[in-house]
Amino acid sequence: MKLLKYIPLQFVIFQIIGIICGYYFSFTAYTIAIVLLLALFGLTTSYFISLKTIIQKSYFTILTFLIFFVIGVASMTFNNSIQKKDHYSSFLSDTNNATLIIDEILKPNLYNDRYFAKVTSINSSKTQGKILLNVQKDSANKVLNVDDKIFVTHSFDLVKGPTNPYQFNYKDYLKKLQVFHQISIKNKEYLLLENDNRSLKGMAFSIRTFINGALDRFNFKGDELAIINALLLGQRQEISNDLLSTYQNAGVVHILAVSGLHVGIILIILTFLLNPLNNLKHGVIIKLIITVFLLWCFALIAGLSASIIRAVTMFTAIAISLTANQKISTYKALIISVFVLLMFNPFYLFNVGFQLSYLAVFFILWIQPMLYKIWKPKLKIIDYFWQLLTVSVAAQIGVLPLSIYYFHQFPGLFFIANLIIIPFLGIILGLGILVIVFALLNILPDILASFYRYIISALNLVVEWIAAKESFLFQNIYFSELTVLFYFLIIISLFKFLEIKKFKYLKFSLFAAILFQLNLIVEKYYDHSTNEFIIFNKTRETIIGLRKGNDLQLNHTLDTIIINNENIVKSYLTGSKSKLNFTVKNIDNVYSFNNKNILVVDSLSIYNLQNRDFQYVLLRDSPNINLLRLIKHLKPELIIADASNFKSRVAFWQKTCGTHNIKFHYTVTHGAFIVN
Repeated sequence: MKLLKYIPLQFVIFQIIGIICGYYFSFTAYTIAIVLLLALFGLTTSYFISLKTIIQKSYFTILTFLIFFVIGVASMTFNNSIQKKDHYSSFLSDTNNATLIIDEILKPNLYNDRYFAKVTSINSSKTQGKILLNVQKDSANKVLNVDDKIFVTHSFDLVKGPTNPYQFNYKDYLKKLQVFHQISIKNKEYLLLENDNRSLKGMAFSIRTFINGALDRFNFKGDELAIINALLLGQRQEISNDLLSTYQNAGVVHILAVSGLHVGIILIILTFLLNPLNNLKHGVIIKLIITVFLLWCFALIAGLSASIIRAVTMFTAIAISLTANQKISTYKALIISVFVLLMFNPFYLFNVGFQLSYLAVFFILWIQPMLYKIWKPKLKIIDYFWQLLTVSVAAQIGVLPLSIYYFHQFPGLFFIANLIIIPFLGIILGLGILVIVFALLNILPDILASFYRYIISALNLVVEWIAAKESFLFQNIYFSELTVLFYFLIIISLFKFLEIKKFKYLKFSLFAAILFQLNLIVEKYYDHSTNEFIIFNKTRETIIGLRKGNDLQLNHTLDTIIINNENIVKSYLTGSKSKLNFTVKNIDNVYSFNNKNILVVDSLSIYNLQNRDFQYVLLRDSPNINLLRLIKHLKPELIIADASNFKSRVAFWQKTCGTHNIKFHYTVTHGAFIVN
């Protein structure tokens, strides 16, 4: 591929390798500086040597790649806040007097309002770093705003990882956002302080609040206002879970997060509106400057989130390449934007949105022209929708494996949804900007406001209609990392063959397809031959799973309807590629698995030893037993306590087991207990 010969792309590849190494391995700033200086010295020396020779030596190239590798490592090391001396984690004690500044408002859950907050001081020491702040909801709850400064006295808790197999790893997700601790407080457990310093995010929040106040005066409320905030202001905290789920099931949830699609449409609108400037002297440059300025103004108002910065950076590069009359190709502009973004924030590399956005744009630029050539409609209206369809299919081809890998579902009607909704989106964005301007000037005509509300309601109805076609929503699909890799090898080789008609690419694609199938066979064999005994972690309940191959049996204490919709069960079924064979609302007293006997002791504290040896003992529902007597009699290898027990009783059991050198497994702290 000619693109692979593009030198900046090769630099970016080595930068990415360096970022990955810097993420998984720790390097000191001193080590990085020494390696970088040595590489620069070697590069300079090799450059002067190469001037005296006709043929350039390979070590010049190797040293250049090494420098960009080190740049990747350095960007990760220097941007990793926890490695800095003034990070708040270096000053923590059992109870901390902390000053926090609200940095971002998150979507609340059932019990708490949630925020990201910057820690500016701990116990009178100046610090930096971010935490997750949970403020318990109550009737007198006051929602905090961006840039609000508060004082709290509280312990900092580490963010916990998943306690059940195949659950979403929220700890790892926050780690990539540089958030390692959380505080959970009540509404009256903080003191609001004055803050004279306003950040860019705080200014953007004030602008959005002012816009929302103006829209509220014209009766934009509920889902309508939530959709406007999501599409035009980059904030979707107020979207209800039901509406969000509807958009997910329809395969169009991406339109609710301001991303490349939105910024691309806005770029098209701005290009059209500013076209008259082309007639002026230096009008093209003036048009570019105004366009880029307005794009970044939009990014500021939308909150400067990672997805918005990524999208605006990408389309700033595209706008420059378009102005340069293709002297800088769009591919090259994308590569430059990737390099710049990863230099300033290497953690973007691990962001799902970053990966999906660039994959979608790359495959649209590469594959869509090939798909479009299949058929060239004569009617403009048909040609327009044919272009939309080919763009949608090209993007879906690119993001499909990662989408399944992360979200485990595939909306079969995505192409219909995009054909209907993308034209809607252009109208909603263009008209929405006009509505906001008129509302701010307090001159919004009622007929225009009513018409805009009608369009948003129509959009929601269309999405609901598509989402209701459940037979076209394929859920609980599991892709491993190898499956994703082989998919991309197949697709890239196949379309490269279609592009340049070289038979070697077809052979490589077929070879990758064989590897893809072999991998599926191996994974299927592994799944069929895997047996597991699982004690899940579920607050105040007991769930025991017996898996034989692809069949899962559950014994539980939940309601039968609830167990079928329980997230920890759904996650396990998806990740293990198994199916729920049957459920029983009952916990047996004895289980046997893999030559191990498990005795279950519940709140009745009655158990029958049945003259058998028990290697494991499960304590559930806080039994009032003499654990020491049970240990002396059974001599078990392990005592297990699930989340149905009182914490105080668990602490006593753990102490008893420690005294007598008996292993103790508590599912709340150690996660689900699994024997396989």
